[in-house]
Amino acid sequence: MGLYDAYLAVRHRLHESDPPDHVAIVITERDLLADGAYDTLTASLGWAFDYGTERVTVSVSVLDESVIGTLAREFRELDAPKPLAVRTPGDTDPVDAPIRVNVGLGGKAEFTEAVRELAVDVDDGVLDPEAIDEEQVAERLVFPAEPDLVIKTGAERLSDFAIWQSVYAELYFTDVNWRDFRKRDYLRALLDFQDRQRRFGR
Repeated sequence: MGLYDAYLAVRHRLHESDPPDHVAIVITERDLLADGAYDTLTASLGWAFDYGTERVTVSVSVLDESVIGTLAREFRELDAPKPLAVRTPGDTDPVDAPIRVNVGLGGKAEFTEAVRELAVDVDDGVLDPEAIDEEQVAERLVFPAEPDLVIKTGAERLSDFAIWQSVYAELYFTDVNWRDFRKRDYLRALLDFQDRQRRFGR
């Protein structure tokens, strides 16, 4: 670890605020084409757990649907520091793993499917419309857990990521491209999160 990285790590550990329990990293399929992209991902997952995070969600936005299968396979073969579960647009079962990977499953599509399931339950008479609340929606999402911190590299836009779950998340944008993302960049995101006063929509 370089001297500057060590300095940031000490600042993080001595900070009076807790680190995020759940970190989401938003990248694109193009980010994964760069040399060393998966090495950066493996390292980033390690940093997350080294610095206090309990859960990581990786969301990969995809323009070319034909690459989804290949990307999902690459992720399943990743040398991850903790158990990893991958979901694609064809998967609807909720995910329960320390590392959760979303390949091409947009937030709008995920939310639409949850609403469709609620409609079916109401139509079948197993759910009273008056009983529908936030919990009923969340438990039908593929990625129900809400991130505390969302990190987006390369541009200040989120694409179609977890529109329900990330509503109260702290968003961190960096102009550093994914291929150049380093430990110091991750630590800067953590420190930025710790410096904020979370309001949860209030």
